[in-house]
Amino acid sequence: MNALIWLIPIALGLGFAGLAAFLWSVRSGQYEDIEGAAQRILIDDDKPIVDEEEGES
Repeated sequence: MNALIWLIPIALGLGFAGLAAFLWSVRSGQYEDIEGAAQRILIDDDKPIVDEEEGES
């Protein structure tokens, strides 16, 4: 029973810390553009690893 006196406040404190971190992330705009990164990775035009001229040996 003595352990519950310590564990309940610790659990509540961690819960409030998680809630505060979530609210901070919402207010700072972390969830504004959820689909933007998914679209950017598809549109990204990288140079090919091997040039076409070098590949024809």
